[in-house]
Amino acid sequence: MLSTPSSTATVLGRRMRARREDLGWSQEKVGVLIGIDESASRARISRYELGTHEPPIKTARLIAEVLQVPLAYLYCEDDDSARLLLALGTMSKTKRAKALALWLAEIA
Repeated sequence: MLSTPSSTATVLGRRMRARREDLGWSQEKVGVLIGIDESASRARISRYELGTHEPPIKTARLIAEVLQVPLAYLYCEDDDSARLLLALGTMSKTKRAKALALWLAEIA
């Protein structure tokens, strides 16, 4: 009997798919890049994206690394917060520190 996917798994799958499609990559490519055998990679990534299965944290870290996003982005349920995580995660450390300092000063 299959367990009902959690909302987090659904969020993770939705974010995985969106980012993969933004990069123009196939499910198979993502699977191979994280070390899944080519013959099973498309099916496994599909199950993660659909929320049928949730990847172990070690696998989720690999997925985030391959998709060039922070791990927290994949699990973030709030879309605005996820956009912020993605923006911060794709900046250089120097640029991120400056942006964060400006933002924190603005809301203080």
